[in-house]
Amino acid sequence: MIGFLRGRIADKQLNTLIVDVQGVGYEVHVPLSTFYDAGEQGAEITLRIHTHVREDALQLYGFLTELERQLFERLISVSGIGPKLAIAVLSGMDSRDLLACVQRGDVARLTGIPGIGKKTAERIVLELRDRLAQLPGAAPVDVAPVNGVDRVRGDLLSALQNLGYHRPQAEKAVDATLQTMSEPTFEHALKVALRELMR
Repeated sequence: MIGFLRGRIADKQLNTLIVDVQGVGYEVHVPLSTFYDAGEQGAEITLRIHTHVREDALQLYGFLTELERQLFERLISVSGIGPKLAIAVLSGMDSRDLLACVQRGDVARLTGIPGIGKKTAERIVLELRDRLAQLPGAAPVDVAPVNGVDRVRGDLLSALQNLGYHRPQAEKAVDATLQTMSEPTFEHALKVALRELMR
């Protein structure tokens, strides 16, 4: 099994990197967080790898942080979640946000991720709540009930990242948007945030 790769980025497509390791190109599927932080073509990179073996394929999934790799491995242990959907979950939500959502049992926030329905979100919470709290890379998170503004902020970040915006860019637009609203609704705030990003 391949545990990690260190090499240069030979090619970069959405959710996929080709890593050149001494002349051998490894195709690695990655979440958007890793994709955006990986650097440009030609940059050096080290990825933690999960090797997924099926009868008809051997696929590599890569992560910049050990926490992300462990979250991925916990997610694919949930009934009904395969590697592709686990990557979608990690692409739609920051690792720390995912930990907080699962610990709070915030099913509504999880269903904001494309491909995650209510039943799947409930299974993630039920099967992973205790297991994620024990992750070595997971610091304790605030599990206080999420308020309306926090929920809208999380939903906006998820939506903007799914539209292809880099997380720091999305966070800046969302924060600027929410500062102008006392009781934001998701639909109105999304329109304002998109206008902010187009400036």
